[in-house]
Amino acid sequence: MNYPLALVLAGVSTVSYSLQAAESSQRCQATDEAQVAALFERWNDDLATGDPKKVVENYAESSLLLPTLSNRPRRTPEEKQDYFVHFLEKKPSGAVDERMIQIDCTTAVDAGIYTFSFADGSEVKARYTFTYKWDPQADQWLISSHHSSAMPEVIPVLD
Repeated sequence: MNYPLALVLAGVSTVSYSLQAAESSQRCQATDEAQVAALFERWNDDLATGDPKKVVENYAESSLLLPTLSNRPRRTPEEKQDYFVHFLEKKPSGAVDERMIQIDCTTAVDAGIYTFSFADGSEVKARYTFTYKWDPQADQWLISSHHSSAMPEVIPVLD
């Protein structure tokens, strides 16, 4: 056998095995729909504190917020905090109207419709998607993306 060729093939095999081992070493984080739904409650409870820093702690360092009441995407913790400073002035309280939860190995999606009630008595019904990613260093689920948009149309009430 040609020894240089054997060494090359052995090296390729080792690299391939190492990549497979790294992929299979990813540990899934056990969770269920109730635990994912509780992540919204954690976020909503943090809104109730009125502390924008507390709310932003729910988001992964590298995450995206596409907020309901702003046209600007918020990528950095500082941009998210700026949004929540103004949003929290309205004293919001969210309630999920309907949702669908999907769970994967280290990610979960909670999407549906929620309604925000504000201190002035106004309400905003919005579509939302929270994507969560398990952060093993923080030992918790964090928001990796959050999209929220007010419902575009007014639906007539049929009594």
